[in-house]
Amino acid sequence: MNFGITFEPLVSLPVLIAAGIVAIAVACLPLISRTRGALVRATALALALAALANPSLTREDRDPLPVVAAVVFDQSASQRFGDRTQATQAARAALMERLARIAGLELRVVEAGGGDSEGDGTRLFTALGAALADVPPERIAGAILVTDGRVHDVPSASLLGFAAPVHALITGREGERDRRVVFTATPRFGIVGHKQTIGYRIEDEGAPKGARVGITVRRDGEIVARPSVIAGEPAEIPIEIVHAGSNIIEIEAAPLDGELTPLNNRVALTIEGVREKLRVLLVSGEPHSGERTWRNLLKSDANVDLVHFTILRPPEKQDGTPINELSLIAFPTRELFQQKIKDFQLIIFDRYAQQGVLPLIYFDNIVRYVREGGALLVAAGAEYANPGSIYRSPLEAVLPAEPTGNITEVGYRARLSEEGKRHPVTRSLPGANSDPPRWSRWFRAVDARIENATVVMKGPGDTPLLVLARQNEGRVALLLSDHIWLWARGYEGGGPHLDLLRRLSHWLMKEPELEEERLKLTAHGKELVVERWTMSEKVAPVMVTTPSGITRTLTLDAAEPGLFRASTAASEVGLWRATDGTLNALVNIGPINPREFAEVTSTKEVLAPIAAATGGGVWRIAELGQAAPRVVGVRSGERFAGADWLGLKLREASVVRGLGLFPLFAGLSGLLILLAAIAATWAREGR
Repeated sequence: MNFGITFEPLVSLPVLIAAGIVAIAVACLPLISRTRGALVRATALALALAALANPSLTREDRDPLPVVAAVVFDQSASQRFGDRTQATQAARAALMERLARIAGLELRVVEAGGGDSEGDGTRLFTALGAALADVPPERIAGAILVTDGRVHDVPSASLLGFAAPVHALITGREGERDRRVVFTATPRFGIVGHKQTIGYRIEDEGAPKGARVGITVRRDGEIVARPSVIAGEPAEIPIEIVHAGSNIIEIEAAPLDGELTPLNNRVALTIEGVREKLRVLLVSGEPHSGERTWRNLLKSDANVDLVHFTILRPPEKQDGTPINELSLIAFPTRELFQQKIKDFQLIIFDRYAQQGVLPLIYFDNIVRYVREGGALLVAAGAEYANPGSIYRSPLEAVLPAEPTGNITEVGYRARLSEEGKRHPVTRSLPGANSDPPRWSRWFRAVDARIENATVVMKGPGDTPLLVLARQNEGRVALLLSDHIWLWARGYEGGGPHLDLLRRLSHWLMKEPELEEERLKLTAHGKELVVERWTMSEKVAPVMVTTPSGITRTLTLDAAEPGLFRASTAASEVGLWRATDGTLNALVNIGPINPREFAEVTSTKEVLAPIAAATGGGVWRIAELGQAAPRVVGVRSGERFAGADWLGLKLREASVVRGLGLFPLFAGLSGLLILLAAIAATWAREGR
């Protein structure tokens, strides 16, 4: 209970001051002249002046409030190295027991540094601020952090938000050894088919520098180089960008003897592959209705550099037309099919027949081009079944279907084969799932016998319509009809010609997203989805490896034809891996190289400045000889730590539960006081 006095003047402050000056003057003159009754008169004037000031006696009923201390336990991934987990658990038990002995202390326990926070490092002070956000600064007694010392959000003391000690108990041991890889140059983009140079350096902590270290470099999970470098010295490695989209490059250093963890021996970066202009050669054997379909498709893509020639008249045709009226540009056969054939990513023959325009030796060049990794697409019409068929040339060695000589000319709707329902070129084509497909009819198909190829679309009577094949390093596609232009023109509602032809072209040019056998990882929030695309009826289990090296085996379930899927919790940030023994997949969740794994050796240096600025202390648990220092309450002073003890700042915080107010000069009490003063003055003056 606290007592006090307050004033609520009945007149304004200037008037009260003026009255006080007058009262002092009136009282002082008789006192100076020693007039009889001067003291009583001065007392009466003082009481009258006090009445104008309107004093009141106050009484406060207060309840003391507990002070609040927070204990923050670092749950980040680096706390799982060595014996840090055991040290943290022992410190927790000791601190809880010792803090419970301090009367008037409210304890808040905070688990921090795990989960999503690892992407941006260990953020203990962010968690501490959230835990104490509802506590007034004058009630905070201090904070105790149990961590390995690698904290990435340490503020200055002025920005801490309270004036109380910050203590740190450090897990781990002095002189820990660790090796890590640090990037010095990380290009973000690269042109497909060209090389990009990556700079890096090997850093050894707790070990002599200058050691020779073996390095393994991977691209999308496959080993591409094994250089050897000197620890502490900068190094570079040129990497070829092999495909468009994300190219994940990993650099892994050989482990260091006795090191804390090999997790940060590996770093990764993503280089986005950007294609230069795709060069496509389109040769049309004759003008026809579907020729414009191919041209429009290829010209609509700004990334395609199209070279298109149409043979208007075969050389043997003689009708007297002057040569200068037949063509503005001569067909540069030698330049295209001998000198620069490897500059093209795709060659398309559209209704082409042997007409003597291309010598047979050029077809030999095309066969060699395909086998060495090139792409060939043949869109066949009636000429494919004739004696002058392009099949009756050296191209027979790579073409997947031999014409029988028969042509079917009847209305039919193309259908997906069983393989086509699983193949990425034709899987889930719009309209394919209905029976019959919601596509317009075609009216011509060339009969052919298939040899070592995959039929993904069928024509009338289940005859092959779209055939795909791999030839050594290259790929070949054969469309046994020239009526796809009916889809483009919207005849009977048309069909998915753009989707089909675009997928077909990209499959021929080996886009990773259109591979028949593919393993893919995708992150959706806190869930990791594993997808296995295949032409088979079943797939093997997939082993998933977390960024910290923990493995999980997943059994995939069929989701749709050619697709198997499973999911697992994405509990860590960093680079996840998956393999089924044949295929590999990578995906990054959060930062590709989390700060949490950049430096993993324990340290006192990071938290020492803020501990010193707030009067706290930093102790390494392994050097204390006990699980935690003694805990004491300190009511005053600037230091709250000693060699084996830590202090919390005890405060006199309280809350007002009740308030009493008694005006001295109000009502009967005030009247009696003033009457008594007047009576005393009259009595003294009357003597």
